[in-house]
Amino acid sequence: MPKVNKDSLKPNKPRRLPKGSRKEFIVKARKGGKEKIVRFGDPKMPNRPSDPKRRKSFRARHSCSEKKDKFKAGYWSCKKW
Repeated sequence: MPKVNKDSLKPNKPRRLPKGSRKEFIVKARKGGKEKIVRFGDPKMPNRPSDPKRRKSFRARHSCSEKKDKFKAGYWSCKKW
């Protein structure tokens, strides 16, 4: 996995990782004065949130209404959708 400088990332702003990475996005999650690097997203999986049927299905399947913790990959994945 490519090395990413934690200081160069803006807090709570997902950024795409280079091709060849095991994950597609990286974000420096900040909550209550604490920070954590979170990687999420499958680079081989197509992401089409513009299709309303796909969006609804994804959000229901992953229980996106219950994801509230910024330190979890599921939160950021749901936010992308």
